[in-house]
Amino acid sequence: MAPTVLITGASQGSGKATAILFASKGYDVVMVARQPERLAAAAAQVQREGTSAVAIPGDVGDIQQVRAIVQKALDACGNIDVLVNNAGICLAGAIEQTTSEDWQQLMNTNFWGCVNTIQEMLPHFLERKTGTIVNVGSIGGKMPLPQMTAYCASKYAVTGLTETLRLELAPQGIHVCAVHPGLINSDFLERAQFRDRDEPAVELRRQQMTKMVKSEWATKPEDIAKAIWDAVKNQRAEVTVGPAFLASEAYRLFPGLMQWAMAKGN
Repeated sequence: MAPTVLITGASQGSGKATAILFASKGYDVVMVARQPERLAAAAAQVQREGTSAVAIPGDVGDIQQVRAIVQKALDACGNIDVLVNNAGICLAGAIEQTTSEDWQQLMNTNFWGCVNTIQEMLPHFLERKTGTIVNVGSIGGKMPLPQMTAYCASKYAVTGLTETLRLELAPQGIHVCAVHPGLINSDFLERAQFRDRDEPAVELRRQQMTKMVKSEWATKPEDIAKAIWDAVKNQRAEVTVGPAFLASEAYRLFPGLMQWAMAKGN
């Protein structure tokens, strides 16, 4: 019987790339995302690898939907071996332009999305005394990023969740790991949100981000998929992807200097 991975945010970008890679390694794949049509198309692409791909539309920020998603996944596959919490959204903007609704949306998807799926999958993993949980965080969960306070707060929460949960679940045979990408050269800009004082300023911020994701500092969805595979196969505690590793290490070693440089460049 093939092992099974459940991946959230799987309809595009790094989530879809991860589904394709795991399928190529012999895994059956359960794919979760909010847009049914795009998710079905991605699942059809994964099935061409020759393995089973089950598409389950749903919003991981809604605990009732997550309960239904996990039950459908277990009914379809019997067992889940790996959970990849990949669903996430990005928001860039000064704190004074970030609304309470923005905060709620970011935390619901980026943080509570992880908590909800873990909470619902945990009884299955504990009963089997095995399982792997991968939380896809961000360089924004390792170091502060200018004009991204709400986003970084949500990703720092994911880092804390992951590192503490690892300590708690390791004695019970469950491995918990983090994968931290930097900028991603993918279609994530379709979902990215920008806040500023007026529309021209918002458009300038969007253009700046578009330019950055096409630079050599950006990683590809396939790079993130490989990092997730590495974390699962080699039971890694943490993988920081590509150039993001250099930035996070520089911040760890020289936090004052890095904060000064980011403040000057902002």
